[in-house]
Amino acid sequence: MSIGREKVRRLVSSYAQKWIHLALLGAFIKWVFYGSLIGLLAGTASALFLTALEWATQQQTQYSWLLLFLPLGGALTGFCYQNYGKNSSKGNNLILEQISEGQESIPFRMAPFVLFSTVLTHLFGGSAGREGTAVQMGGSFAELIGKIFRVDAFDRKLLLMCGISSGFGSVFGTPLAGTIFGMEVVAIGVVEYQALLPCFVASVVGNLVTLAWGIHHVHYAMGPVPAISAPVLLEVVLASIIFGLTSILFSELTHWLKKLYTTLFPNVVIKSFVGGVLLVLLTYGIGTRDYSGLSIPLLQRAFVEPVAPWAFFLKTVFTSLTLGAGYQGGEVTPLFVIGGTLGNALAGPLHLPLTFLASLGLVAVFCGATNTPIACFVLGIEMFGSQGSVYLFLACVISYLFSAHTGIYQSQRIGISKSRFYIIPRAATLASLRVKKEKDGK
Repeated sequence: MSIGREKVRRLVSSYAQKWIHLALLGAFIKWVFYGSLIGLLAGTASALFLTALEWATQQQTQYSWLLLFLPLGGALTGFCYQNYGKNSSKGNNLILEQISEGQESIPFRMAPFVLFSTVLTHLFGGSAGREGTAVQMGGSFAELIGKIFRVDAFDRKLLLMCGISSGFGSVFGTPLAGTIFGMEVVAIGVVEYQALLPCFVASVVGNLVTLAWGIHHVHYAMGPVPAISAPVLLEVVLASIIFGLTSILFSELTHWLKKLYTTLFPNVVIKSFVGGVLLVLLTYGIGTRDYSGLSIPLLQRAFVEPVAPWAFFLKTVFTSLTLGAGYQGGEVTPLFVIGGTLGNALAGPLHLPLTFLASLGLVAVFCGATNTPIACFVLGIEMFGSQGSVYLFLACVISYLFSAHTGIYQSQRIGISKSRFYIIPRAATLASLRVKKEKDGK
């Protein structure tokens, strides 16, 4: 069978060498097929996930006593991943490793595991997001399709990038941002354009399928956009630097807590249980549920009225404690909330419109934490429209620069240093750079 496939491949290659458009047509048909198939599966899974997530959020809102079961929910999650999850616990980092020519397999069980665990996190009031779940489900489907069709290593890489794009685009309703995110997140400073068509098809189809299932996404309005002037540009630059530094705070706090939890509690079941207890005590201590779950109501308020100036910090702490303890979910929606509330807090001191700066913060903090400036700029356009495009682009560029070489995805490669004066080891990742810094600091 493999000999027959090889003969067909050689025959097609010989004709393609003579007629380039025959090769291009073949590639077009292949990736429309693969991308559509991944988008169909990922879009359906995202629709199921978002429906389940909405149910879990409603239950948590209606029955506040469910929060008391958060430690048990975390212990159950830890037990399942420890005994049955194999390498699924690596999450998004596993997918990024395999795109960068890793040798591990992505188990299909990752999809149901992360879906169930994320819903459990939100049902009991953990502070987490949803992007990680969608991306992991998309990656699981992509790996499955690659195995079924027995693709080679290069096509497997593109399939996994399709999985990221389809998951992101379908869960947020932003197909163009999803397209670029799948291409841009793999390596800082490097975008592989051979994935453009595959990721676009997967993201668009995934979004359309999710919408076809009756899912509706939350939308926000940027409001009035200030006229471009030197003072406004300087204020936006200053705010964007703060957004980038805040993304460092979130990333570093989350990684530090993961390490601390693991050091103190090597058993993952006990680790998640203790983390849940801390979250319960903290929630009752501050006397509000604003920072539990996705915190969408808090984000919506940030676009219409002043919120507490420390709201962004509390959401950072709650989410870092949740993810650090091993609860499943994602970081993107919490980053939206952190950025939106931070922009809200900075609007007064900087004398800028509240909704305007909240919009920039939502996009820019996420950008700094993921090192994906182009995807985040497009995300801003899809969410808020193009009227503030100059400011959105400026905020993304500045936040990306000042977030330095940090981020929420430790397996993200550093393709190009953000400054020629800061030398990065060849084939470095954020994780390896962190280890190097720790060794140099000793």
